[in-house]
Amino acid sequence: MAGQNNAAPVIIKRKKIVQGGGHHGGAWKVAYADFVTAMMAFFMLMWLLNATTEKQRKGIADYFSPTIPVNRVSGGGDGAFGGTSVFSEKILAQSGTGASSVRPTAQRQAAGQTGVDQGASRAMQQANAEMKSVEAKLLGKSGESNTMTAAMRHIVTRVTDEGLIIEVYDLDNSPLFVGDSAVPTEVTKQLATMMAGVFKLVTNKIAVNGHVRSYPIVMIHNPMWDLSTARAQAMRDLLQGGGLDAPRMERVTGYADRKPSVTNPSAIRNNRVEVILLREGKT
Repeated sequence: MAGQNNAAPVIIKRKKIVQGGGHHGGAWKVAYADFVTAMMAFFMLMWLLNATTEKQRKGIADYFSPTIPVNRVSGGGDGAFGGTSVFSEKILAQSGTGASSVRPTAQRQAAGQTGVDQGASRAMQQANAEMKSVEAKLLGKSGESNTMTAAMRHIVTRVTDEGLIIEVYDLDNSPLFVGDSAVPTEVTKQLATMMAGVFKLVTNKIAVNGHVRSYPIVMIHNPMWDLSTARAQAMRDLLQGGGLDAPRMERVTGYADRKPSVTNPSAIRNNRVEVILLREGKT
C-alpha cells in the first residue's frame, strides 16, 4: 500500500492542433468593403435626388437604361427592330428612323434622321433673319440726320424667343414724356413714326409694355401702375398714328416698377417703353 502512494503521478498532455497555419482569414474585410461601397452609393443616390430636377433625373435614368439605342440609325442589331426596342417610341428616346405607331401625335411622331423637325428649324431661321433685317433697318436710321441720330440714343434692341424687343428709354435731360405724365415729347413722336414705318416691312403682331421707375413709398398716391399703362397706350396711339394697322396690335401692358432695367429701382433708366415685334404664334 505504501508502494502505491510513492508512485509518480501520470501527466496527460493534449496538443492543440491549429489548422491553416494560425491565419484567421480576411473575409470580414471583403464584407466591410462591400458595406462601405453600398453606403457610398446610397449617399450619392440621396444627393442626386435632392440636387437634380425631374427632367435631369429622367435623363440620368435614360442614360443607364440598356434598351435605349445608342446610334441615331441603329443599335447594331440586324433583326426586325434594327437594334432598338419595341417600346422605344412610347417610353424611350426616339431613334429617328421612322414612326411605328399607326396614328402618332405631333409630339411623338418621328422627326427624320436628325431627330429634328427640319421644317420648324427652317421656319425659325427665316423668322430670325426677318427680325435681324428689321433690327438693321431700325439701327440704320441713325445716320439719316443729326436729329434722328440724337433720337436713336434712346433705343436698344435685342432678339429673344418672344421676338424683336425695341426698348425706348429716358435719358438725362431728354425724357420720353413730359414730367410724370403720359404726354409724349417730340423725340418719342419721332421714334414712334420711324418704328411704324419699319414695321410695315413685316406682318408680325405688335406688343407694347410700359415701365416706370420706383417712387418713394411715403407718397399718398403712387401712380406707377396707371402711369406705366398710360404711357404704353400713348405709344400705341403714336404707332397707329404713324401708319401701323390697328389689328396688328396684340396687347398693351403696364408693369409699373416690377421689372427694373438697372439695379437702382429709382434710376431714370427704368422709365421706358418696350415695343415688341412678336414671333408667329407668340401672344
